Amino acid sequence: MHSIIIEIILQGGYLGILLLMALENIIPPIPSELVMGVGGVLVARGEMHFWPLLLFGTIGATAGNWVWFWISDQFGYKRLKPAVNRWGRWMTLEWRDIERAKLFLRRHGQWVVMAARCSPCFRTIISVPAGLVHMKLWRFVVFTLAGTALWNLLLIAGGSWLAGAFDKSLQYIDWMVIGMAVLGVGYYAWRLATWKPRRRQPV
Repeated sequence: MHSIIIEIILQGGYLGILLLMALENIIPPIPSELVMGVGGVLVARGEMHFWPLLLFGTIGATAGNWVWFWISDQFGYKRLKPAVNRWGRWMTLEWRDIERAKLFLRRHGQWVVMAARCSPCFRTIISVPAGLVHMKLWRFVVFTLAGTALWNLLLIAGGSWLAGAFDKSLQYIDWMVIGMAVLGVGYYAWRLATWKPRRRQPV
């Protein structure tokens, strides 16, 4: 995988970075750590410039995030209830959990979005609940841009700093992605095995 990503970056330049960062947020797993990390290496070598790289990477990632936000916004929070009631066992959640998440996002949603964009685990998925509760588009975009810019800045700086050792570590990237996927599946299996619905309170 990493050889294809590097080839797209080398051939497409900043537009290749924009495309990969958009796809990273729509069709995982294309790790942003690799995309922006390679960009950081190219900055260190003088083959790319820091600010255009940060700009194109941030715009691409925000555009990809917007796709899931738009889909979730169109689907809507209320339409989710029948699915949760029917498939909650497999989602390991109840409608009460959705209600609490909705209230939390209504109060602190923009800060949650910004913080999640700096997280390796929740960067993409945060678009779904933000869309389901119909967060204002401008608010979602502004705070997504801010969080994404910070994350990309750290990745570029890290790639530039590790430029010498980065090439040697590329052979391990695919195994790291596979390992993360295995951990994710294992965590879901554990949640599924241990999850129990709450007891309903008597009326």
